Amino acid sequence: MSKILLIEDNTEMRENTSEILHFANYVVVTAENGRVGVEKAKKETPDLIICDIMMPDIDGYGVLEMLGKYPETAGIPFVFLSAKAEKGDMRKGMNLGADDYLTKPFDEEELLNAIEVRLKRSNSFRKNFAHDISGLAEFIAEAKEFSLPISSAAEYKMRVFSKKEVLYNEGDVPTLIYLVNKGKIKTWKMSGDGKEFITGIHGPGEYFGYVAMLEGTNYADSATALEDTEVALIPRHDFLSIIYSNHEISARFIKMLANDIREKEERLLGLAFNSVRSRVADALISLQKKNEATGSIRISRDDLASIIGTSTESLIRTLSDFKQEKFIETDGREIKVVNLVGLEKARKFS
Repeated sequence: MSKILLIEDNTEMRENTSEILHFANYVVVTAENGRVGVEKAKKETPDLIICDIMMPDIDGYGVLEMLGKYPETAGIPFVFLSAKAEKGDMRKGMNLGADDYLTKPFDEEELLNAIEVRLKRSNSFRKNFAHDISGLAEFIAEAKEFSLPISSAAEYKMRVFSKKEVLYNEGDVPTLIYLVNKGKIKTWKMSGDGKEFITGIHGPGEYFGYVAMLEGTNYADSATALEDTEVALIPRHDFLSIIYSNHEISARFIKMLANDIREKEERLLGLAFNSVRSRVADALISLQKKNEATGSIRISRDDLASIIGTSTESLIRTLSDFKQEKFIETDGREIKVVNLVGLEKARKFS
């Protein structure tokens, strides 16, 4: 059964509405004010939230804004409930990301129909989308059911970048974000002493170039093809339409980007605290996962050293150690992991 959180400060209205929902076979959690409602939303993770607007302390607008800051609650369908029917109030609620707006007094059928429609749309939109251009197209097709601007395309221009071809340079104004369909892209920066530092390796199904667009800044790094690479080009307007059109669309799309964000966070922590041996093991494990189809990692020693944040000489010594310990095998530039358990131990205990 679907779980509904009802936030309403009027006791009689809260009890009557809760009773309607119980009889309709919903699990109902109630909150007597906005502050309690926010805490219960975080604890209970309901399937839908119904919230009164005019409440003391934290009003409905404040509740919606606060819940939008937490990943676990940002995408929950949200229905405003208010005695006011003024267009200004309705517009403000929708601009903040509300999915629907009911005015009191309402009848039982009106309430249940609004809930059924929102839950049906939400459930269809929570499925996993493939991490490729077809998954993006499917995502956008589903998102249009949530009033995504019709101008947003379901298909995007594909472009092939040759090995070593530059997609953008540090300092450029972002006009596109990118989704890798085939091949690999490296993003990199030049340090003050003239050394290249790789900020990321992006393979099929990974997005990049969006952080600067979200921050409203120029690109903080450059992007270059490591091999012949096919990339989908998503225009700035369409990207921002997806992000800002609806809080549920935005939350779902951000989750599609989140794996990349978590990898970057973990990598930066590793750079700060882990030994070279541990960092090399971590990088090899990560690259092996990205290259499962081929079974081997093909990357220059200089590029791999840049990813890890060490000198090429230190990297080569560590690879030699791993080879002697029979964790890896090498053939020219190619590296093959033959003992994943050994590498995992090196990553954790070095």
